[in-house]
Amino acid sequence: MSDAQRRLVLVISILASFVAFLDGSVVNVALPAIMHDLGGGLALQQWVVDAYLISLGALMLVAGSLSDLFGRKRILILGLIGFGATSMLCAISPSGELLIVSRTLQGIAGALLVPSSLALIISAFSSVGEGKAIGTWTAWTGVAFVAGPLLGGFLVDSSTWRLIFAINVVPIVVTLWLIHFLRLPDQPRIETKVDTFGAALCALGLGATVYALIEQAHYGWGSPLIYTTLLLGLLLLAGFVWHESHTTSPMLPLGLFKVRNFAVGNISTIAIYAGLSVAAFLITVYVQQIGGYSAVRAGMSLLPVTIIMFLLSPRFGSLAVRYGPRLFMTMGPMIGSAGFLFLLRMGYPVYYWTELFPGVLLFGLGLSITVAPLTAAILGSIDSTHAGIGSAINNAISRIAGLIAIGALGLVVGPTLNVDGFHRGAIAMAVLLFLGGVISWAGIRNSTR
Repeated sequence: MSDAQRRLVLVISILASFVAFLDGSVVNVALPAIMHDLGGGLALQQWVVDAYLISLGALMLVAGSLSDLFGRKRILILGLIGFGATSMLCAISPSGELLIVSRTLQGIAGALLVPSSLALIISAFSSVGEGKAIGTWTAWTGVAFVAGPLLGGFLVDSSTWRLIFAINVVPIVVTLWLIHFLRLPDQPRIETKVDTFGAALCALGLGATVYALIEQAHYGWGSPLIYTTLLLGLLLLAGFVWHESHTTSPMLPLGLFKVRNFAVGNISTIAIYAGLSVAAFLITVYVQQIGGYSAVRAGMSLLPVTIIMFLLSPRFGSLAVRYGPRLFMTMGPMIGSAGFLFLLRMGYPVYYWTELFPGVLLFGLGLSITVAPLTAAILGSIDSTHAGIGSAINNAISRIAGLIAIGALGLVVGPTLNVDGFHRGAIAMAVLLFLGGVISWAGIRNSTR
């Protein structure tokens, strides 16, 4: 493959993943405006985030299999078209209930984008070039993660929260046009079955569990609706694991977890991304509802993280290939954890430069050190023929960790957000990231594929 085609693969992969990651973060800064227009309180805010993450996390595993089975480019095109259509449904939703349904459908389409994008990179690059390409991809997806609130804030303050969804059409059209010039043959394997029953068990189990975590604030843990739904969700998830260990065509091939770095890396991902997801949600909502920030100012408060990730992630991706990922996956989360502890200085009013900015700097540095080596360690430990499902598993785990953490947020901060609740959330974020670093130090090994 020529260098020009490799660059095209990288651009397409970044753009396709960008919109999926962007919609996971851009909505955070619009939550107060959505609640103002549609009502629903904190529960609606949690559901607007988690409805997307439930379908994204549950079906990303199926999408990874589809990517490997039917061709990465074909699945990518299908995901882009579906994401554009469902984004417009979100934009025109007249009620909170319809917005939640539209976000669920949007997550289904988004599930097709991320594993296909990363699998394209794995198939086009090798060795050090692969590490640098993954680092670049990580940098841009990290930019989407943090730039989302900035873009969302501008759109909310200047017009309406509905534009945060409608604007997805622009990068989608550009990406579809670029794919027309991609000369990367697909090698579909249509004879293999897709594990639809496993997907249903996973989606229903996650949905029931998250429902109980969010709605317990209204009904209480003593309500039969809550504890019955929670028990049902946990049983469905246990049934999902059992099914995956016995079916001939699993969407979650448990054999991959016999690879040490793949298993440990994904365990570390649970802790790290649970903390990061809570941070993006909690900070952007807190500085608006308690600190009185405008939506634009709330988005700009995390802008340093975007800049740091854009500048440093490719570098740390290359260093992880050269020296091994263990040190980076240990120190990065611990530095990010220290950044969250700085947020304990925040109160009312919120003073950005002395209270929030120092923590944001440490958070951005820790994230830049962590994410590219984490991705490279996990995907570098398995054969490239499993790149699609491998990336799908890791991304699904990160989204599921985030949705469960946000769903359980009420247990930490309480039914309404205040200063004390935010401080408890900051401690929880710090503990989760520190735990991710400890897990990486204890379990990751600096080995080659």
